[in-house]
Amino acid sequence: MPEFNPSRIGIVGYGEVGRIFGAGLRDQSPPPSVGAWDRKLTDPSQQAALRQHADACGVALQGSMAALCEAAAGGLIISAVTASNALDAAQEAAGHLAPGTVFLDLNSASPGTKKACAEHIEASGGRYVEAAVMTSVPPYGLRVPMLLGGPHAGLLQATLQQWGMDAQVASAEWGVASAIKMCRSVMIKGLEALVIESYATARAYGVEAHMLPTLQETFPGIDWSAQGSYFFSRVVQHGQRRAEEMREAARTVREAGFEPFMAEAIADKQQWMADQARAGCFAAMAGAGQPHPWQDYADRLLAARGTQADQGEPSHIGMPGSKT
Repeated sequence: MPEFNPSRIGIVGYGEVGRIFGAGLRDQSPPPSVGAWDRKLTDPSQQAALRQHADACGVALQGSMAALCEAAAGGLIISAVTASNALDAAQEAAGHLAPGTVFLDLNSASPGTKKACAEHIEASGGRYVEAAVMTSVPPYGLRVPMLLGGPHAGLLQATLQQWGMDAQVASAEWGVASAIKMCRSVMIKGLEALVIESYATARAYGVEAHMLPTLQETFPGIDWSAQGSYFFSRVVQHGQRRAEEMREAARTVREAGFEPFMAEAIADKQQWMADQARAGCFAAMAGAGQPHPWQDYADRLLAARGTQADQGEPSHIGMPGSKT
């Protein structure tokens, strides 16, 4: 198999994942040329923060998708946008890709969406590789485990591994890696939604000191208090992204011929948390995106409900060990 050693890399989407990958790639020896494009660059209120990070890491921000594709012509384009923008990003990039450019799609999307992205990229003369990122990028950085898929996956795997990435080929077919990821997401994002709903409700009734030990007894390998804090913090910080991913998970379930009852409910819960965060529910918590005790997040949700009497919601029943 021929070697693929791109010296020019373009990143579509300069959010958390794009920034981590950009910084990690620039740390290689020798460092490749890395550019990035994000629609947020058109928003004056967000330009300064993006440019400050890019300048510190040596990432060249581009003024458009066309400019990014030109700067990375014949090299590697990494798509790291939100799930709902994955297909739009591939379609837009396809209009500007130089022949032979590899398009690595990191986005959490259904097998059907990934195949549609592949069609656009391949029709333009590019080479599409799907990637399924199998856990949160922080704290792994470039070393985050990922599965690759498609006929060009083997070509790219060796390059990514040389950069320190934990990249494994799942299949030479598009859609397999994303199916693995989406089925996992139903479980992981579902656990997040269940924990948030269960813990906040237990807090409302004042029974958390009695409920949590029963979880610990049933699943002794998990620190349920620490896990709850982590789940709350991640959803507060990335609820919108998670909601979009779960809509793609629901699409995956539907593509398999099933009704996505659970996946859609999980998407709704994640969206509700994103809406709460956007409305300022957690604004009083310094660094709300970093893990606080889960009780702090639950208390903010309880305070945002309005008066319990008006809504017919439970008051704290004052069991021993409950919060006051």
